[in-house]
Amino acid sequence: MMMVVGSVANNGILLLDAEHRFRALGFSAQESMIQAGRRLRPIAMTALATIAGMSPLAFGIGPGSQMLQPLAIGVVGGVFSSMALSLIFTPVIHFYLQPRLREETAAEG
Repeated sequence: MMMVVGSVANNGILLLDAEHRFRALGFSAQESMIQAGRRLRPIAMTALATIAGMSPLAFGIGPGSQMLQPLAIGVVGGVFSSMALSLIFTPVIHFYLQPRLREETAAEG
């Protein structure tokens, strides 16, 4: 559980940091979130490295691996699902929870 939570937090930090940088450059909220979503590569690399490292345990390869197999299966499933969900739900939730004061005042003026 701790590994999955750490991975999810790292993914969220990467996405939202990129989004804030694009907003500082003058992109709209929607465009900055789309651009931040293109940070798929470091998120996917982290998740795939974790999955690749845990897969021998998850498949039960090696002596004594049956003892840690349930842990590895949980970590692999959690990392895989967190990667998919953090690339979809984190940007959507952040986009809809942002205050839109600057955009609304710019549209009125």
